[in-house]
Amino acid sequence: MRRVFALCAASSLALSALTLTSSAQAAPFHIIHWSGTNICQVWDNGIPTKPWPSDYKAVSKKLPTFDAALKVKAGLMKKGVCKL
Repeated sequence: MRRVFALCAASSLALSALTLTSSAQAAPFHIIHWSGTNICQVWDNGIPTKPWPSDYKAVSKKLPTFDAALKVKAGLMKKGVCKL
């Protein structure tokens, strides 16, 4: 029983340490514009793949938070760069 408890405690500590390090290195976001549709999307650079299909271009610099990316997207919509 003590071994099971020790194993659970060790795994809990490891998972909490992993969570702390991954949240401290939060990936920035940017706005991408899909060609031919005028649709813009907030893209998380923490996703290990690129958007598919590859007919897009980044229309903003990297932004630190999702909220900041939404504000930039709203500004692009007002300017007419993005429809959605």
